Amino acid sequence: MDKQVTHVFELDQPNIQTMPFVFSSPHSGRNYQDSFVNTSKLDSLTLRRSEDSFVDELYAEAPNCGAPFLKALFPRAYLDPNREAYELDQRMFLEPLPNFVNTTSPRVLAGLGTLPRVIANGDEIYKDKLRFKEAKHRIDTFYFPYHSVLKDLIKKTKLKFGKCILIDCHSMPSSVEVHCSKNIDIVLGNKHGKTCANELIQFVENHLKELGLTVSRNHPYAGGYTTKHYGDPSNNIHALQIEISRASYMNEKTITRKAEFEIMKNKISDLIYALANVKFNF
Repeated sequence: MDKQVTHVFELDQPNIQTMPFVFSSPHSGRNYQDSFVNTSKLDSLTLRRSEDSFVDELYAEAPNCGAPFLKALFPRAYLDPNREAYELDQRMFLEPLPNFVNTTSPRVLAGLGTLPRVIANGDEIYKDKLRFKEAKHRIDTFYFPYHSVLKDLIKKTKLKFGKCILIDCHSMPSSVEVHCSKNIDIVLGNKHGKTCANELIQFVENHLKELGLTVSRNHPYAGGYTTKHYGDPSNNIHALQIEISRASYMNEKTITRKAEFEIMKNKISDLIYALANVKFNF
């Protein structure tokens, strides 16, 4: 396995890619710079509540199955790569933002833009307002390099196999149960059929259910920016977002793995092996 590590990402690649898949984890990064923590109202543990903690470990088997696995190392509270490049909240900044900035998306209005204003539970992150140049620095230094690598992986995979299937790996807080009629272990999102073939999402759903997991499709998460931006089935690029309930494998208060962590990891590994051995007709 070939490992490439920068201050932005870690990329684990098999010596030979044998499956038309790319796995990505944009929210499992936990490199918190002191300069960032010192600007925050929140302590380090509270800042971590926005992480998709340990998702990078749950999918660690992907390269051993023949697929590259890209992981952001910077934390989501610092910069969210699962957004447009410039989804920014005017309330966070001292000066008026440039006209090209998207200041009105639902994510921005919720405080969850490219530079989030709040963490997942709604707590404000910053003590003081920021300068736009700080946002531009983070976007230039972290956002664009991450997406540059992801685009290249998709391009090379499609060139080699004639298609690319992107699996965007996430986790969801247990509070999602408030929005569902039952406990959900996994939510699969493909923008209601727009970003990947039905054959793919049906296979993943069936396999996860066979493993004893409860699965919801496109509710309450139908896929984020990555899924929507890269998923283009008409161009043989399929994108599927997978959300795993944090309650199923970790303690959400202490940000530590539960004893059940290995059980979930084994089930995700089982899914990856199954995907490596199936021949899709799209």
